[in-house]
Amino acid sequence: MKGTMIVDGRQVEFDKEKNVLEVVRKAGIDLPTFCYHSELSIYGACRMCIVEDKWGNIFASCSQLPRDGMEVFTNTKKVQKYRKLILEMILANHDRDCTTCTRTGKCQLQELAIRFGIKDIRFDPIRKRLPIDKSSLSIIRNPNKCILCGDCVRVCEEVQGVGALSFVNRGSDITVAPAFNRDIAEVNCVNCGQCRAVCPTAAIIIKNDNDKVWEVVHDKSKRVIAQIAPAVRVALGEEFGLEPGQVTIGKIVAALKKIGVDEVYDTAFSADMTVIEESKEFLERFETGEKLPLFTSCCPGWVKFAENKYPDMVDNISTCKSPQQMFGAVIKEYYKEKDKDENKETILISVMPCTAKKAEAAREEFEHNGVRDVDIVITTQELALLIKEAGINFEQLEEESFDMPFGLASGSGIIFGATGGVAEAVVTRLLKNKPDHNTKDLLFSNVRGMDNIKEASFNLDGKEIKIAVVHGLNNADELIKQIKSGKRYYDFIEVMACPGGCIAGGGQPIPMNLETRKGRAKGLYRLDRISHIKSSDTNPLVMSLFEGILKDNHELLHVHKKMEVES
Repeated sequence: MKGTMIVDGRQVEFDKEKNVLEVVRKAGIDLPTFCYHSELSIYGACRMCIVEDKWGNIFASCSQLPRDGMEVFTNTKKVQKYRKLILEMILANHDRDCTTCTRTGKCQLQELAIRFGIKDIRFDPIRKRLPIDKSSLSIIRNPNKCILCGDCVRVCEEVQGVGALSFVNRGSDITVAPAFNRDIAEVNCVNCGQCRAVCPTAAIIIKNDNDKVWEVVHDKSKRVIAQIAPAVRVALGEEFGLEPGQVTIGKIVAALKKIGVDEVYDTAFSADMTVIEESKEFLERFETGEKLPLFTSCCPGWVKFAENKYPDMVDNISTCKSPQQMFGAVIKEYYKEKDKDENKETILISVMPCTAKKAEAAREEFEHNGVRDVDIVITTQELALLIKEAGINFEQLEEESFDMPFGLASGSGIIFGATGGVAEAVVTRLLKNKPDHNTKDLLFSNVRGMDNIKEASFNLDGKEIKIAVVHGLNNADELIKQIKSGKRYYDFIEVMACPGGCIAGGGQPIPMNLETRKGRAKGLYRLDRISHIKSSDTNPLVMSLFEGILKDNHELLHVHKKMEVES
């Protein structure tokens, strides 16, 4: 629908804008909102985006369609009065311990209170204080900081199809919580952290494990090693004023060394290992026609979702460990004898974009004889806090390289961080004639980008292989239903829980809108283009590992205990 609106006396044309709010923002006016996300359904609960029409009516601009000739005012005396009143009422029920809150400086509520000059709260709180839920390994829920915007409820239901959170009770007792007010760890939460990513306050935050990092780096009996996931390098810079997609891996390595980490390696190296093992497993299944389609196993949020909702399809998930867990298993084996000789213990810290990686590392099958593959998992956000706490001037750091022998990765390993990256890497590995980067841009155009479900066909040795790439668990749910009904068929399926893949993991800097995700993805593909190693099986250090300690130890790279299926 096309037309022209009048916003504060100025004519503004609209075309694809789906509500008055977007037209107002097109006019260069930043209307505040808590509950509006362009990729979620319209809720209209917070009322912060109210405007006044020429007849004096007040309405939420996010829930009104633009009409040709419509005239609205965004800063009338009435609108300003109501907007401040709404803020006061929200703040009256808010736990205002801002000096110790992890969102201070990045809290939307705090930002708007300052913007609109709220200095006094005239109202007493009407909601009773509720217990903080620390049951999850990945997130912490503080209902006393919840402003009832419903963002977490909608992202969990609409994007992830999980529905672990909902509105509970009525009237002044209403709150957001799991069903029957249970702890989040007791329900079907998959630990993806997307609720945290959209929460405008600190009602949902990442469970911080930085104290564990400081403890081990100060312990001289520990050999402290860190691995850095691909998506971290194109997002951490945002915490220090850089644009999404700007690569800061050299500075990240330098920062971790300053903090006290002994050696820093690249998780993209173990992504190369994953590609080799997963492509081998796929070919074996493709030849026999058993347990197809083969689903990727890199995303722990997806694995948990499948266990909860599709236990009959768990055997279709690759037995390959995720790159995080593969790396941990190999590192612990690599240093086993050296640890004995030096009377040390190797501790592995994972720096991940993903809150679900914390839960993955704690799974029972990733502990062998009392030794965990991965000891500590921190997210991109936690690393930023760690760097700031250490007083490191990140912007002025001189870049350092990864340590060897686990610091060399192919471009295929690096693009694991973006949706479609795993599928592209596996197909590249299977192709006898490795494509150059210009050819790859054409060959894999159908599996790149931010479409919810992407599909492509490839001819390998005269046989057609059909693949699909899906991100967002609700989209994965829809795809599985179509497969089960016979409407679709694929041989290989990549699933990532978070929209855009790991670049938008629950532990990444916020906001994570579409433009931010695209910027981060472009950063990874730029790294792929400049990489001299095109395919995982042409990484010389990876191949030497397969010829060395992995020659008779391939079981290190696979899950042997059957994945748990909840009743």
